Amino acid sequence: MPTLTRAERRGALIVLALFALGAAHDAWRLVRPVAPAAHGPAAIAARTAAAVAAPGDSTGTASPPDAAAERVDLNRADARALDALPGIGPVIAGRILERRSRQGPFRTPEDLLAVRGIGPAVFARLRDRVSVGPSDSGTVHSAARR
Repeated sequence: MPTLTRAERRGALIVLALFALGAAHDAWRLVRPVAPAAHGPAAIAARTAAAVAAPGDSTGTASPPDAAAERVDLNRADARALDALPGIGPVIAGRILERRSRQGPFRTPEDLLAVRGIGPAVFARLRDRVSVGPSDSGTVHSAARR
């Protein structure tokens, strides 16, 4: 029966230790699952379901609406409101405001796809969070085009 050299035994022990470490990690993850994200789609759905199940507290007053459920009007929103949208940071919020000032009010939410940095994946997350309403400056832009 062949015997292992000192280096081979050391290597075998390292492999066994890594295997045991991985198994312990897997067992720990089974006992302590990862908490759901506070702002992900599942969390929003859970908050919405909880609001429907319990629309008011024991005093009978209605609970305040969830801020995530409110839509942001692309023609009236400021940089702060746009920055709060998922996938939109201060740079893209500035691009949205710049596009609105140069080309006039948004006509449909799909107009966001013309903004650099907003692709189909980001727009899919925004579709239910944005709306397009009349703009205060809409008359100025339409009069300037005549």
